Amino acid sequence: MRRLLLWLGLVLALAAAPGLAQDQPEAQVTVEAPAADGAELDYALWERMAERAEAEIENRYTSSDRLEEIRAQLAKWRAALLNAQSANSARIATVRQQIDALGPAPADGATEADEISVRRQELASQLVKLQAPGIAAEEAYRRADGLIDEIDRTLRERQADQLLQLWPSPLNPGNWPEAAIGFADTVQRLWDETIDAWGDPKARGELFDNLPLIVILVIVALALLVYVRRWIEQFAERLQEGATVRGRHFWALLASMGGIILPTVGMVLLAFALAASGMLGEVGSQVVGVLPVAGFVVFAAAWLGARAFPRIQGDGAVLPLPPERRAEGRFLSVMMGLVITADMLRGAAMDAQAYSDATTSVMSFPILLTGGLVLLRLGRTLRKTREADERSSGYSLRLIQLMARGLTVIGILGPVLAGFGYVQAAEAVIYPAMMSFALVAFLFILQRLIGDGWALITRSEETARDALVPVLAGFFLAIASLPVLALIWGARFSDLTEIWTRFTEGFQIGGTKISPSNFMIFAAVFVIGYMLTRLFQGALRTTILPKTKMEPGGQTALVAGVGYVGIFLAALIAINAAGLDLSGLAIVAGALSVGIGFGLQNIVSNFISGIILLIERPVSEGDWIEVGTVQGKVRAISVRSTRIETFDRNDVIVPNADLITGRVTNWTRFNLSGRIIVPVAVALGSDTRKVEKLLREIAEEQPLAILNPPPVIAFVGYTATQLNFEIRVILRDVNFGVQVRSDMNHRILQRLAEEDIHIVPPPAPPAPADSMKAADAVLALAELVEQERPAPKARKTVPPKPATDVKGAER
Repeated sequence: MRRLLLWLGLVLALAAAPGLAQDQPEAQVTVEAPAADGAELDYALWERMAERAEAEIENRYTSSDRLEEIRAQLAKWRAALLNAQSANSARIATVRQQIDALGPAPADGATEADEISVRRQELASQLVKLQAPGIAAEEAYRRADGLIDEIDRTLRERQADQLLQLWPSPLNPGNWPEAAIGFADTVQRLWDETIDAWGDPKARGELFDNLPLIVILVIVALALLVYVRRWIEQFAERLQEGATVRGRHFWALLASMGGIILPTVGMVLLAFALAASGMLGEVGSQVVGVLPVAGFVVFAAAWLGARAFPRIQGDGAVLPLPPERRAEGRFLSVMMGLVITADMLRGAAMDAQAYSDATTSVMSFPILLTGGLVLLRLGRTLRKTREADERSSGYSLRLIQLMARGLTVIGILGPVLAGFGYVQAAEAVIYPAMMSFALVAFLFILQRLIGDGWALITRSEETARDALVPVLAGFFLAIASLPVLALIWGARFSDLTEIWTRFTEGFQIGGTKISPSNFMIFAAVFVIGYMLTRLFQGALRTTILPKTKMEPGGQTALVAGVGYVGIFLAALIAINAAGLDLSGLAIVAGALSVGIGFGLQNIVSNFISGIILLIERPVSEGDWIEVGTVQGKVRAISVRSTRIETFDRNDVIVPNADLITGRVTNWTRFNLSGRIIVPVAVALGSDTRKVEKLLREIAEEQPLAILNPPPVIAFVGYTATQLNFEIRVILRDVNFGVQVRSDMNHRILQRLAEEDIHIVPPPAPPAPADSMKAADAVLALAELVEQERPAPKARKTVPPKPATDVKGAER
């Protein structure tokens, strides 16, 4: 966390007061950089660099800053040596191909032609010379990588020792007088520096000469700090409340950023004014140099609090809380900025004086205790978000609740550690926790800004915040913030660069080294091949195939086959272009293919069946088919399944394996003609010839009926009450069978009524055989039980005894 603040302080301090720092001699560090790209490496220079680095690492008194400098130089050498490993790679590949062209070397006792033997020796000698630079570079690379690992291990151990260092307890009253002396000494030094500067005629003359400039800078700085910040906040709130302003949340958030920038500029001007006075000494210059950074921290904390806990709880609020909790959140945000600023000012004023550990411990404890209380209250406030917004149950709310618990724990743990004397450990948890909360709040606000900007572009404020683009932007922002979060919690910048270096170097799989560049080349070539395949498929489907006599099913099969072949070729070309050698994975791929084959056998079966359907075309799009209990028209045939639209307008997805292995009825495969059968039952006693003639006329008068062969009127049987006939007629288009059958039934009723021929109603369905058998069994069992039951015996009548009382008298 302090490293981040130091970087920010360096930028602002250099811009604010270049004259604040006193001219001090700096140790010059000899920099031995590797050769530029394309130039041959100086291995003698590398050897000297490596030996000096080894000596510095072995010296336990080498400072951490010096180790960081050595590590930076070693990292440059390692990158140059990594590039040098690929020297002569193209020529080496050519020589190896030449050696392979000569055939395998003869076995023991075998001979080969003299000219081939001589040529083989020449090529082998060339290969050794060509490989020498790469081998030397690889050996040096391993040495540099090992030295960097040693430095990283040493720095991590020192960092851990520093965090676990036990200082005198700040709660011990015996340490308070020493701390009071140190604080008084710092104040006295500031006063003495000012008095000494005022007593210097040259410094006093500089003050009077710059007095007009100082007055102007102070006035402008106060205006920016006091009035402009308040005006900006009021303007942002008015924009937020303006319901008629399109994109009001977006513009209000952008306008509110002026509450950070302009007051920070005021702090920079104030630092300029103090530096121009000439009244600053060593300690004063250090304190004034921190003022721009301290101001930025306070104003940024206030801005984050105002955005995360706004006064106006609208749809743009980041954290849903009641008004009193939002007010408390704004206060706690400002307090976090003040706590961090207080620690920065304490460090600038006292750290350079080399006070004792007891003094630093006692002076740091009040700041750490205040920070712990702020975190404890902030965690309690954030836990109220679940109670305030019961509707929200997503990732954001879970993250806020988790962060609230973490802040509460750190708010208790930090002051306890500081009280026992582990001040640096307390600083390592309290300040990073504050910075982490600020980072998370800033990510929420930034994602909301992106959502509002997207709403402004698409002009749909209701749904734009939850659209895909803002969500993806928030996801990438969260990923990009991970390195910043690591730096906040104490990771060194070199640790992050080391992770990036390992990532760019790639990883080894067998004999193949795969790096991100390989992935990028593979993805680019594959995407290009995929796009070309789709373009060619579109040209076939819309331009070329419609002009041929190929059936739609064949066209679909050809287009699908071209797509699969094109994707397969694109993958092969991409692998070759990326330089990936997957031969070492052949055994693993073979083993995986067996398991995948067992797990995907149904999918493979449907895939093969789909290819057979597309090639043989027993079923085509538009056919009327019947598969099991499903009947309808084929709408689409893919390599895995077939989509059938039933006559109820429902889509049924049928696996292709069912169409190949099962029984399929295709009503319209080769032609549309088909036969329908219309049953007719008339009363017993009707004239059968008359009925036959009448039904034939009805069949022949249908427009879709085929008269050659003519319709058949069959007298199929009779019962005790009716005569059964069937009209069997072939239609030109069987798709209209239902309509023709309906029309014929209407005509049959009409003609039979005109001829006074009665229709027999259908008989009631007979009782199921199983039910009749069960009833018969029940009756038989009842009769058997009744037969086997013994006759009842005659009952003997016994007259009742007369009732008596307790004394035996009759009643």
